[in-house]
Amino acid sequence: MPAEPTVLVPDDGQQPDEPPKPPQEETADPRPVAGPRSALASLRPLVLRLHFYAGLLIAPFLLVAATTGLLYAGSYQVEKYVYADELRVPVGDDAAELPLTRQVAAARKAHPEGTISAVRPSPEEGATTRVLLSGVPGVDPDHTLAVFVNPYTAEVRGALEQYGASGALPLRTWIDGLHRDLQLGEPGRLYSELAASWLWVIAGGGLVLWFGRRRARRKLRGTKGGRRTLALHGSVGAWAAAGLVFLSATGLTWSTYAGQSISDLREAIGQTTPTVTASVTPGGDPGAGGAGEHAGHGASGGTGTGAQAGKAGADVGLDAVLKSARGQGLSNPVEIVPPADASSAYVVKQVQRSWPEKQDSVAVNPADGQVTEVLRFDDYPVLAKLSRWGIDAHSGSLFGLVNQIALAALAVALILLIVLGYRMWWRRGRGNSFGQPMARGAWQDVPAYVLVPLLAMIAVLGYFVPLLGISLAAFLAVDVVLGEIAYRRGRRTYA
Repeated sequence: MPAEPTVLVPDDGQQPDEPPKPPQEETADPRPVAGPRSALASLRPLVLRLHFYAGLLIAPFLLVAATTGLLYAGSYQVEKYVYADELRVPVGDDAAELPLTRQVAAARKAHPEGTISAVRPSPEEGATTRVLLSGVPGVDPDHTLAVFVNPYTAEVRGALEQYGASGALPLRTWIDGLHRDLQLGEPGRLYSELAASWLWVIAGGGLVLWFGRRRARRKLRGTKGGRRTLALHGSVGAWAAAGLVFLSATGLTWSTYAGQSISDLREAIGQTTPTVTASVTPGGDPGAGGAGEHAGHGASGGTGTGAQAGKAGADVGLDAVLKSARGQGLSNPVEIVPPADASSAYVVKQVQRSWPEKQDSVAVNPADGQVTEVLRFDDYPVLAKLSRWGIDAHSGSLFGLVNQIALAALAVALILLIVLGYRMWWRRGRGNSFGQPMARGAWQDVPAYVLVPLLAMIAVLGYFVPLLGISLAAFLAVDVVLGEIAYRRGRRTYA
């Protein structure tokens, strides 16, 4: 039987009976054309290097801020137990509150020193009344002496230093000072401002890197050693990023330099926090309407000169003033600030910082008890409201216990991120993880149309957040110097 003829198939894959394919046009350059995606990709090495430097050098400050912040978040609940004798009193079945003037008289009899700067009537059943005294010998000028009075018997339960509009007592005040300035005063505030200035940069940069590695992270599941640490570091950082950026932004409002820039900007655009006019004369200047939204965490609580109106003329008294304020809808808790002089009015303001916030205030003429001005929180400018909410959420009072638990969780997450970050750095230095780090000079690979706007943005941020700008310039200078030294020694220019 004859063999079948062999059919030869062309090498180009064309079938024997098919017509020849037209020749393909060759492109001049087979490489992909650079676009927005490649520009973003060129930023990744720069972000990675910045994240590395900031994480390595700023992390100690962040660790202190996170640890003290964790303590502050728990201080609210601890304070209730430590000062239970001063804060709470037993309530009988037939208990009725005594007139406010009688309670204040009992406080003054026990503590005649100083002057009355404010009175906080019992906000709820079983809570004591606070009579706040300023100018008391031995008490910090920025603090007041709070005298606690049983509203049912006028018994003085004790006296403690109080700080700010939040009513912080000695334990919380001390932890607050540790968190804010390490108990070093004004110079110590630089540490917290530096930490707040960089926290959002580190968190944002880490989030960018995490998204860039989202595919690689799937492959890292179940791996051991350094890569598992990296995966955990990235996952925790991604979940906590939004909260950390929020803490950074709100924390900067308390800072020395960036905080002043924020205040100046709000004033320039008419978004400052208003205060009720305390003068009873037409065209009077705003008086003791409040110490602003920062009172109680980095600012004094606003201490007046005491009750002086009664010396110059008729005074309807605290009870009549409180009744007038109630008529305007001011419910508990409230604070009554006495007139500073004969031409000033009483100022009654709500001081509830939990949700829903109560921040309305009124001015009351001491001569006849008539309300001369009403200021509602609903009428605050938008930025003033946002600032109030942001600050109260940062300090753990806006949503009460839930708020404090969330702050504690963020603090623990930040501590874990720092520990994991240092562990990765240590393992890399010992040559058993991650391979080579990102090389110096990453900015040279960033296209000019991206680099120039980026530098302009950094310059603006450096102006408004000077500690960020100064430290960033220092990082770049150190990086350039170390790179030059390594180059001259013939070493590879890595971190």
